[in-house]
Amino acid sequence: MSSVTRPRREADFARFPSSTPIVIDNGASTFRIGWAGETEPRAAFRNVVQRPRHRSTGETVSIVGDTDPALMKYFDCTRSAVRSPFDDDVVYQFEYMEYILDYGFDRLGANSEVGHPILMTECECNPSFSRARMAELLFETYGVPSIAFGIDNAFSYKYNQKLGNCGEDGLAISCEHGTCHVVPFLKGQPVLGACCRTNVGGFHITDFLRQLLSLKYPYHTANFTWEKAEELKKEHCYIALDYMSELQIFKNNKEEAEEKTRYWQLPWVPPPKEEPPSEEELARKAALKEKAGQRLREMAAAKRSQKIVELEKQLSYLEELMDQLDEADESEATAILSRSGYLSQQEIKSAISKATQSLRKAKGETNGNEEKAEVSAADKYPLVSVPDEELTPDQLKEKKKQILLKTTTEGKLRAKQKRAEEEALREKLEEQRRAENPELYLEELRARYSELSEKFEQRKRQKVNGGQTNGNHGSSGGVGRGERLNAAQKERMRLLASAAFDRGKGEDTFGMRDEDWLVYNKMSKDNDDDGNDDDESELVRIASKLQEIDPTFVSKSEAVQLTPEPPKVRPLTAEDYRIAIGIERFRCPEVLFQPGMIGIDQAGIDEMVSISLRRLMEDESVKQRLCQSILVTGGSSLFPGMIPRLESGIRQYRPYRSPLKLVRAADPIIDAWRGAAAFAASSKFAKQTFSLADYREHGENLFHRYNIVYSL
Repeated sequence: MSSVTRPRREADFARFPSSTPIVIDNGASTFRIGWAGETEPRAAFRNVVQRPRHRSTGETVSIVGDTDPALMKYFDCTRSAVRSPFDDDVVYQFEYMEYILDYGFDRLGANSEVGHPILMTECECNPSFSRARMAELLFETYGVPSIAFGIDNAFSYKYNQKLGNCGEDGLAISCEHGTCHVVPFLKGQPVLGACCRTNVGGFHITDFLRQLLSLKYPYHTANFTWEKAEELKKEHCYIALDYMSELQIFKNNKEEAEEKTRYWQLPWVPPPKEEPPSEEELARKAALKEKAGQRLREMAAAKRSQKIVELEKQLSYLEELMDQLDEADESEATAILSRSGYLSQQEIKSAISKATQSLRKAKGETNGNEEKAEVSAADKYPLVSVPDEELTPDQLKEKKKQILLKTTTEGKLRAKQKRAEEEALREKLEEQRRAENPELYLEELRARYSELSEKFEQRKRQKVNGGQTNGNHGSSGGVGRGERLNAAQKERMRLLASAAFDRGKGEDTFGMRDEDWLVYNKMSKDNDDDGNDDDESELVRIASKLQEIDPTFVSKSEAVQLTPEPPKVRPLTAEDYRIAIGIERFRCPEVLFQPGMIGIDQAGIDEMVSISLRRLMEDESVKQRLCQSILVTGGSSLFPGMIPRLESGIRQYRPYRSPLKLVRAADPIIDAWRGAAAFAASSKFAKQTFSLADYREHGENLFHRYNIVYSL
């Protein structure tokens, strides 16, 4: 974006007599101020205010108009947005309007009071309360002797009438910043009762363009500022003669669409190329790695030394405790055990054995045969062999737990040994069958693998679906809890119910017999999926056998794992920072003709002409005369294709072969100010103003019937 040029302060304010009017074109987009009779305004700037805080002093400052990004870095703008005094071309925020007028009069050269008559432009049918507040502000704050309000479109039409671009009777179509207006003129004066307005303008086009680009390129949203969107709109947007035909071009004709597409290259810096590290860098990294490793080794050695000291203290305490028990009688031994927290000497011996092994492991000592002897059953379960008469009630409870654990462990060992023997026998038989008939053996393996795979997949589907079947189980298709339980779960529930029923009928002796292991095994939750685990292990074994015999075999689990990895994120290139503006070029200005595209249920500017002519209570000959002198003004009228599209749209609402002539204003942006300056310089201007005395006498009622007579 180009650098912002602030208007300079004029130095010839005192040269103009107090009777020379000051002309203000108070547009929603741009504020223009100058002297009557001149052809160019002295100052022009955006009609906005921003009040940020200075980062160093914390002082709030008022910034009017365009801001320089190089200077805004010194201000905190997070809590201060750009504000406009306008809402749909009507001034509502007079606090901001005062900041703008202060700045405008200062640029014109005024010091304190202005002391000159004021001619200010406004929109069509401006509300009386807005006129009254503006007059009050000018009278009481700036000491203005007299004021006149006029419609900007009327001044533009009269100025172009003077240039010969339009006749005395005609239509003015104004496409402005926040609104669009159609005003008919009869005998050189606007017919305000027949004017038409829609709340769509250049602001909505810029905002729509910014939204479309942000949705199209979400990673570059920060680059689509309001100022940049405004610049792109002015440079690249155009109005299509036929919107649907233009859409078809971008849909079907790629070559023509490419010709109409414009590109905006965002700043992009290529990433630096990664060079292989030098020998010095590798040596430095190796030294750092070795240093970190040495630090970790020192920390591990210190931790190991601390653990050795603790184990030695524990072992010394246990050995000393055993010496005390050996020397004490039975009553003293019981007291020593209760103080120490151990139940018997066997438990202390087991603790000494464990502490000794831990100490040897911490010191790195190993046996000569590199084998670790398992702790004997007497050390693991010291209370099993002790008679019940010698045990306390707490020790009896502990003895029952140890008996149950011992029975469980021995049962698991026997089952494991039995499975190993069966596995060895099965391997031997399979090797014999494989040697006798390899082809038949391979087919049997494949059939068995398919059967187990289907069975395994069916179980998984049942778990995921909660056991739902295709049978008739009600309208919802669900099943009860009893139908979802397998046989093992049902048997465990039966055993748990029986155990709960039998509890309290006598002494609890469960775990005293070896047969209790079978009941415990059935009651254990870990046994629910024993069948599933066996099938899964069998499936893995058969798959390994098949891979050993047939190298081309691929198991289903491996097939699932061979799914392609998601593509890696590619580095960004200059193409990713290239913004294409294609369909947005004509889609955004189309809102002037179809406001419904942005959610505004109002008429387009071509339909507004028909509405305005219907409101005009004149015969058809007058309407034909008006349609032969249609002036198009306002900033949005500068879009390429505006005049042909307007002519095509208006013809749809006019009679067949009705005469129609449209012309763009000489300068759609400044003609309103030039027309107002010429009107203020005429001798009739003084009769069109009202003074402070008139305002105090009539109040707001003055503006209900106030309308100037436009003449040049």
